[in-house]
Amino acid sequence: MPAPELRPAIATDLPAVLAFWRLAAEDAHRPADSAALLEALLARDPEALLLAVDPATAELVGTVIAGWDGWRCHLYRLAVHPDRRRAGIGRLLVDAAEARFRAVGGARADAMVLDDNDLAHRAWRAGGYVPQAEWSRWVKAL
Repeated sequence: MPAPELRPAIATDLPAVLAFWRLAAEDAHRPADSAALLEALLARDPEALLLAVDPATAELVGTVIAGWDGWRCHLYRLAVHPDRRRAGIGRLLVDAAEARFRAVGGARADAMVLDDNDLAHRAWRAGGYVPQAEWSRWVKAL
C-alpha cells in the first residue's frame, strides 16, 4: 500500500473525521465530539488537526490533533483505521505533529491517553513518550 498523504483538515473534512473517530478512536469515558467543537478548533488553529489520507482511495486512515497553546504542545485523538494499524501511519502522524511543534518553538509534548487503553500506551512508549504518574488529570465536560 502506498504511504498516506498527510495534510491539515479543512471544514469539509469534519463529517468524515467524526465518522472515522466513531470507527477508529477510543471513546470510553470522554465527552462526545461534535462538528461545532471541530469547527472551533479549525477557527483557532487551522493546522492543528492532521489527517492521513490514502492517496489511492481518498479514504481517511488516520488523525491526530497537534495542539499548541503558546506554552505547551498537546497531542489528542491519535487514531488509525483498524485495518491499517501496525503499518506506520500513527508514527507518520506523530512525526508530523512533532515537526509542527518544533516549527512553532515547542520544546515538550504531552499525549492525552485513556488509562485503560493498553494498545495506545504501548504505541506512545514505542515513540519515546513516558507516562507522568505524578500529574493528575482533571476532566470536566462543559
